[in-house]
Amino acid sequence: MEPVHVVTGTAVPLQRSDVDTDQIIPSDWLKRVERTGFGAGLFAEWRDDRDFVLNRPEHAGATILVAGANFGTGSSREHAVWALQDYGFRAVVSPRFADIFRNNCTKGGLVPAEIDPDAGQALLDAVAAEPTLEITVDVERRTVSAPAAGIETPFALDDFTRDRLLAGLDDIGLTMRAEDAIAAYESRRPAWLPQTTG
Repeated sequence: MEPVHVVTGTAVPLQRSDVDTDQIIPSDWLKRVERTGFGAGLFAEWRDDRDFVLNRPEHAGATILVAGANFGTGSSREHAVWALQDYGFRAVVSPRFADIFRNNCTKGGLVPAEIDPDAGQALLDAVAAEPTLEITVDVERRTVSAPAAGIETPFALDDFTRDRLLAGLDDIGLTMRAEDAIAAYESRRPAWLPQTTG
């Protein structure tokens, strides 16, 4: 996982609440065995509507998704995070995330910035009015800002999760920090026991 310090870019305003993981990546897409290629299926059913916000040229290349409350409800599929990242998003801003979705984001390097509902609506309105508005999600400072719109607000992020995002540590990376201790333990195990090999 790559370290994430600051995400700066334009945003897509998804003015919908209670977006579940099946809407983010429909179950038809879950047959893939790779972690790549899911971007094409992101919001697949909604993208059939040519007026859907992701289909609008003014939002091409956006790296931040600004959504309504309760984003990522439903099943625990990691594919939802993979689809958002594969599409090009590096952060999602919402007034509330489903717990499992938020956890999957932080383990995969997608920043879930949970902000106050009033600030969330102000940001949605600002992006809808000005698609070129630059937004910054600062992991170190734990802030979301859009200076041209006069918006700066904190977002909740515990110290452990902040540190793992800044260091680029997924679960494997966290485990590998103990590589020397694991190797020392394995070297002392009797030969007749199962061994791990590199």
